[in-house]
Amino acid sequence: MEYSHISVKCEGRVFWLTIDRPAQMNAVSPATSREMAHAFDAFEKDGELWVAIVTGAGDTAFCAGGDINDMAQAKTEADYDIPGSGYGGLTHRFSCDKPIIAAVNGLALGGGFEIALSCDLIIAVDTANFGLPEPMLGTAAVASGMHRLVRHIGLKPAMNLLLTGHSIDAQKAEALGLVNEVVAVDQLMATAEKYARRILKCAPLAVQATKQCVMRGLEEGGVEAAMKKQLGGDYPLMDTMLKSDDLQEGLQAFLEKRKPEWRGL
Repeated sequence: MEYSHISVKCEGRVFWLTIDRPAQMNAVSPATSREMAHAFDAFEKDGELWVAIVTGAGDTAFCAGGDINDMAQAKTEADYDIPGSGYGGLTHRFSCDKPIIAAVNGLALGGGFEIALSCDLIIAVDTANFGLPEPMLGTAAVASGMHRLVRHIGLKPAMNLLLTGHSIDAQKAEALGLVNEVVAVDQLMATAEKYARRILKCAPLAVQATKQCVMRGLEEGGVEAAMKKQLGGDYPLMDTMLKSDDLQEGLQAFLEKRKPEWRGL
């Protein structure tokens, strides 16, 4: 598939996706979401790729949300057709156990904020801004933002953003635990790659099992219930990890005082 709204590249085990609509502040149209969905489908299926980084073109916006022009022109839901994996191919993507990093290079508003919330780690420039202004447009953060935000930062801080449309800067987002690290703009990509390289030092099956257990465990009422599911085999990647060649490689490398050579097997 040829892409018109995004650009992608692979560097070793790392998959990079850039929303490439700077003139529209990287707003996500249905066509953009379809391209992103296709690209993330390929990432999810490719056993050679272990970590993804998503960012926006330019230095103004990561993603300013859904494309309002397309929304205004849509007469029916069919006219504004979003793929099953959601905005940016991420907001409804619950099947991907590989880690995804958001490198937020500016505004992350509405659907753009929801895309960032759908990632596992968020690195942001010090001029970034986060918000869900949907109520100001007569709608709501329907692309998982309402449900993710309250789980990330708790009820009262989340309701402040969800009910008022108020936005916060990168420093406040970091204080709330939404952002892992705030950096200068010229350090953003290097920092995102640094996090990816840290992940790549770990066994990929261990990383994927961890993500699966954490995300599915959050669906349970408490730690005891989550552990029962884990021990009962409801998180299949845990069993895959425990039976993997990489586990034996990790133990042997430790005993031999050398770096392990992970194969994802």
